[in-house]
Order: sequence, then C-alpha cells, then structure tokens
Amino acid sequence: MAFYIPLTDNSFESTEHTAGPWSPDSQHFGPPTALLGRALEALPAAQPSMIARITVEILGPLPLATVHVHADVERPGKSVELLAAELSAEGRVVARARAWRMATSDSGSVRTEDGEPLKAPEEGIPLSRPEGWGGGYLDAMQMRALSGSLAEPGPATVWARQRVALVKGEEPTGLQRLLVLADSGNGVSSLLDPRRWYFINTELTVHLRRQPEGEWIGMDAHTEVGDHGVGTAFTVMHDRRGPLARGAQALLIKPR
Repeated sequence: MAFYIPLTDNSFESTEHTAGPWSPDSQHFGPPTALLGRALEALPAAQPSMIARITVEILGPLPLATVHVHADVERPGKSVELLAAELSAEGRVVARARAWRMATSDSGSVRTEDGEPLKAPEEGIPLSRPEGWGGGYLDAMQMRALSGSLAEPGPATVWARQRVALVKGEEPTGLQRLLVLADSGNGVSSLLDPRRWYFINTELTVHLRRQPEGEWIGMDAHTEVGDHGVGTAFTVMHDRRGPLARGAQALLIKPR
C-alpha cells in the first residue's frame, strides 16, 4: 500500500489513501507535500548537505488524479542553494515549493539543546477518526495523542506514523515522514468546529535543524486566530530524541 504509485520518474498515480477528511475527491496536502520534498531531496548535491527550510504554496485543491512533479536548482551555490519544485494535475499547477539546501559541517561545539522530548508514542491514546470525517489519509496514518484529539478544539500533542509508503516500493526518508505529517498541525489543533467554520491553510513552512530519526513523528501544535479572518497554526515537530523542526501555516478563517 502507498499514497502514490510511480508511473514514470516524474508522474504518479494518486491512491485512495491520499484523500482528505472533507472530500473523497480531494487530497490531504500531507502526501503531496512529501512528494515535493522527495523531488527536492533527489536533486544532486556537490557536497554533503541538508534541507534547512521548505515552503509549500498551495494554489488550489488537488484531485485524486495522476500528478506530475518537477524539481530544479533555482539558485546554485557552494554552501547554500535554493531549490524549487512544482506539482501539477489535470493540466494545472496545484502547488509550488522552494527549499534552502545548506552544506553541512561540524557545529557540535556550539550546538544548542533540542529541548525536552515528548513522552513516548506508546504512552499516547490511540486516535480514531471522528464521525463524519472521511478515511483516506487519516486511515493511512497511525496516531496516538498525548493531549487533545481530532474531535476536541484546542492545542494538541500527537504522535503519528505512516501505515503506507509514500511511493510504492520505496522506504520513506526522514524528511518525507516529517512532511507527510507537517500539514496536519492546523487540523489537530483547530479551535473551531469544522462543520461551522473554514480554517484553510494556503501554505506550509517548515524549518529544520536536523534530520528526523525513526518512523514516529510528533506534533506539538496550537492555533491562533485574529480579528479579521486570518489565523496561524504553529507546530513543533519531534522525533523520539526531541524537537527537530518548527512548522507554521497561514490560515483563512471564515464561516461556512
């Protein structure tokens, strides 16, 4: 089982596992974000390096269709490079991503502490999908909550891991596992009833300071809502070792 079936090097068949909770015809943006990350990771590098920041701009809903991904080095450099990728379906570009890739070196002598690790996922409560929410992506992820839940408004701390591969026949990288989940920060920490309100993210930005380790990725997420229909979801991403990345999503807030 997988989110995507490869057709060519750059084309993929979307499976039912990519479907979002609100419509069986549109994808949750976790898997396509990870697919963009996969394309960016695959770009040749002249020396050891890592992606330090990735931003995905969401240009519209993504149908469960054949998707095409293209990536390139937009700004080459010896120490820092700007990478770019785009994802299209049915003749339309649906998402664009840019990432800063930085040459790695030994900064261990000046390294700051990661912060306190979360309690282990085994200590969390298994999450089931709320009534009325579609399967697809949610059923393809195993989730365990340390606090909060999908059905309760407010901040949440949730561990998750994939039950299916990102691309059939491949083992996901740490970055891909992180990006499959990072777009869920606003969902797990929503303050609003999704039956009465939209809280749609138009983008996702993730800053990393090290590579994720292991299958489980943790989200410590909260949402802030302003006066004028705009909000932000903030997520600290963890592995078992501790915090490793921070994500943010700009949100459109409006009544249904």
